[in-house]
Amino acid sequence: MMLSGHLLNLLIWLPIVGGFAILGLGDRAQTARWAALCVSSLTFLASLPLAIDFKLGTPAMQFVERSSWIPSIHSDFYIGVDGISMPLILLTTFTTVLIVIAGWASVEKRVAQYLAAFLILEGLMIGVFAALDGVLFYVFWEAMLLPMFIIIGIWGGPRRVYATIKFFLYTFLGSLLMLVALIYLYLKAGSYELAAFQRLPLTMTEQTFIFLAFFAAFAVKVPMWPVHTWLPDAHVEAPTGGSVVLAAIMLKMGGYGFLRFSLPIAPDASRELDWLIIALSLIAVVYIGFVALVQRDMKKLIAYSSIAHMGFVTLGLFIGFRIAALTGKLTGIQMGMDGAVVQMLSHGLVSGAMFLCVGVMYDRMHSREISAYGGVINTMPKFAGFMVLFAMANAGLPGTSGFVGEFLVILASFKANVWFSFLAATTLVLGAGYTLWLVKRVIFGEVANDKVAALRDINGREMLLLSVLAVAVLGVGLWPAPLLDVMRATTQHLSETLLASKIPP
Repeated sequence: MMLSGHLLNLLIWLPIVGGFAILGLGDRAQTARWAALCVSSLTFLASLPLAIDFKLGTPAMQFVERSSWIPSIHSDFYIGVDGISMPLILLTTFTTVLIVIAGWASVEKRVAQYLAAFLILEGLMIGVFAALDGVLFYVFWEAMLLPMFIIIGIWGGPRRVYATIKFFLYTFLGSLLMLVALIYLYLKAGSYELAAFQRLPLTMTEQTFIFLAFFAAFAVKVPMWPVHTWLPDAHVEAPTGGSVVLAAIMLKMGGYGFLRFSLPIAPDASRELDWLIIALSLIAVVYIGFVALVQRDMKKLIAYSSIAHMGFVTLGLFIGFRIAALTGKLTGIQMGMDGAVVQMLSHGLVSGAMFLCVGVMYDRMHSREISAYGGVINTMPKFAGFMVLFAMANAGLPGTSGFVGEFLVILASFKANVWFSFLAATTLVLGAGYTLWLVKRVIFGEVANDKVAALRDINGREMLLLSVLAVAVLGVGLWPAPLLDVMRATTQHLSETLLASKIPP
């Protein structure tokens, strides 16, 4: 009750302060593990009131906090959540607890620094989803690159320096154009408040340049084709926890940026340039799906799978313009957006689970090569059951979370253009192809070698991790209504705004 008025501040600063405190533990690895588990668990528990006390049926920002920050440029520490950002914050706090538990035994060097980096990263990511001020958003957006840079650069694989620098340069350079757009909007609005940006009567030319500036930042983060090449390298070299947070949370910030900035601030330019996003999204779904089919490294295969699935997010966000042009109704816009947001959350759960499964095998075999495995079900039957479940969710099996978002986006695509729908639906074939290819060679068949024969099944800690994720994947897949109810008012309001801005043909 005492902290209810400062809940978002607590969620941002608790893991950050806790992370810096854990840095002071030095070489006391076990103490650092328990401290990180306590901080991450407290942060997750503190985030639950966001869902419990969230008011349905209103697009207004909730849990709003505002205080003076940089008065000279009219920038405030202004934070709040709506039906889109609240579930993403819950996903962040939930995933961080799993990452801390997952690294309990596998991380042996610089344990305190490793866990501190993830806690600090958690607070910064929550800040990105909660920020309602342009400068504040940009500060959190850029600051979260630093702990991720450190995580990959110190605890990563043999080519970690190359992957880290590539990751940093791609994301940082794309963000510079976003900063230029934010400064321009400030000069027009006199404030960095996002709501003030959205009220600006911008010309078509202004909107176009602003849209392209935001596109440079968010397309890299998604990542969209052809600026996706940093992601497979980052995933392959990152430790398991780094891969999980990268796939589950950080990629979602690109889609979130389109929803929070591009669509409401430059609606007319979004409508006019929807063909660009749709084309790049369909290329990601189809072409990257074929690329995933030929991968020999499990992490790289899942990384390319992530790019293809995130193509559904961007497709869902922009396909509604085509439906609105045909029908003049907002239902198509909202359906695509609902599917995109559900896909973001589902992908966070499924991809995180897949990378954790790879981590379980890597801890035992120290290899990510598909050819090193075979017949794992004979020695790890419990693990094999979880792996198959998450693989089926990755392929979009009905009853799992992977089906809901993809189905909504494909349905919206069908309303816009049957060929868009046909190309989008190829993921049901390609996704099943590369996922079953992975499962067949790794899980099923005869025991491939002595190392596989010596494998031990999952322990209690790993069972807990995978069970929690399995429940989440099945819960969203079998009963998505609560999640859709949370986001409906927000997506409907944004759809109405976009429809009202319609340019006459």
